[in-house]
Amino acid sequence: EWENSSLLVGDVAQAVAALKQAPGKDIRVIGSGNLVQTLMEHGLVDEYMLMIHPIVVGGGKGLFRDDGERHAFELADSQVTTTGVIMATYRPIVA
Repeated sequence: EWENSSLLVGDVAQAVAALKQAPGKDIRVIGSGNLVQTLMEHGLVDEYMLMIHPIVVGGGKGLFRDDGERHAFELADSQVTTTGVIMATYRPIVA
């Protein structure tokens, strides 16, 4: 059930940082690469839940910007579905 019907207003990073400090459930972003990239820039992503499909289509948008920056992660969990999709949860390694 959606408990907060307001959208993010103003500075997105500040709004999400405030939400993370408030009590409640996890914040999930589905299908918004631009929003995820903004959250990544501000260190606001705790976990990445990736679905890896056994199909190569080509093209599309990448999750990470092509800025030459190194991103290190640790695998926190993984599951393989009956269709061969790998559901992997990664956590950023903070240096």
